[in-house]
Amino acid sequence: MENIQRVLNIKLPTGQSAFLWGPRKTGKSTYLKAKFPQSLVYDFLKTDVLIEFSKRPSLLREQLLAQDEKVLKNPVILDEVQKVPQILDEVHWLIENRGLRFILCGSSARKLKRGQANLLGGRAWRYEMFPFVSAELDELDLLRILNHGMIPAHYLQEDYRKSIKAYVQDYLKEEIFDEGLARNIPAFSRFFDAMTYSHGELTNYSNIARECGVDSKTVKEYYQILVDTLLGTMVEPFKKRQNRQVLTKIPKFYLFDVGVAGLITKRHLEEARGEAFGKAFEHFIFMEIAAYRSYRELDFSIRYWRTKTGLEVDFILGDGEVAVEVKGTSRVDSHDLRSLNAFGQEYAPKKLIVVCNEKEKRVVGKITILPWKMFLKRLWEGGVI
Repeated sequence: MENIQRVLNIKLPTGQSAFLWGPRKTGKSTYLKAKFPQSLVYDFLKTDVLIEFSKRPSLLREQLLAQDEKVLKNPVILDEVQKVPQILDEVHWLIENRGLRFILCGSSARKLKRGQANLLGGRAWRYEMFPFVSAELDELDLLRILNHGMIPAHYLQEDYRKSIKAYVQDYLKEEIFDEGLARNIPAFSRFFDAMTYSHGELTNYSNIARECGVDSKTVKEYYQILVDTLLGTMVEPFKKRQNRQVLTKIPKFYLFDVGVAGLITKRHLEEARGEAFGKAFEHFIFMEIAAYRSYRELDFSIRYWRTKTGLEVDFILGDGEVAVEVKGTSRVDSHDLRSLNAFGQEYAPKKLIVVCNEKEKRVVGKITILPWKMFLKRLWEGGVI
């Protein structure tokens, strides 16, 4: 993994600090060690370090003020910083009074926000680390991606299912339960099981609430926990103008990794065809678009479009400039183009794209049909949006 060049590029000018957020095992610590090899590192995942600084946060200031100036020219890395929220007051003081730089790394800012921790008032830029993306890998095996997922360790392992299962159990326990983010643990566990049945589909809060034995408001809060802990993303419907035939209120939810989604939905793909393959394929393309937007520091929205008659386009980018439909098929026919054509007639986007498993690029009317590898290459080269 150390030999794989990540797309993320943290560049900090003099006096600038940063937060680096991302789910566990996405490679944040490995990246920071390679990018800033001379930096001091405080790893709060180590129990002894955690206990020591939790008891006495001022120890950070005392130790850093005793360091040589050459050492402090490099940013100081605090790993799993959300475990010691009170240490951020010391960080704030050291930035303001000694001009030190910090990279504050963690898996979630939710606990810091809930505990009203000092988030440095805009003094730190925000970066996010995602699982692997296609631009980081030399060879792309689609079934491996969809089954293993793109969390680095899982993607590279052959016996990946045991690792994903342990990850889901341990990560949920640590991030959600141990951090006290969900008070009703049995209800949240039932929610997580129920949520999997509508993953990547329209989110029916009422149905999930009945499954969990809680109200719809609590279900929305549970989804927000997953979003805040970077475990998933809500995709809202596209609504450029009022239209009674277009759905405008029901979001979709995607977990942060297609392999994790595969485990909790009990999915294993043997071939590149079928409904389950199509759903996983769509999820993977969403992951790539979302990571591209973040890594390239772009500000376009990702939404979906659906009419009450069932016409649907998977991803509408920006203010309707680009419409992307994902089809898990090796042959796109005219029926597969109905939704894109309808969206094109209504909103006249700059680009209408079908991402699929065909072998060659082709154009049908105003729609460009792209093999998935070609689409991803264009995406990361800036040729999609």
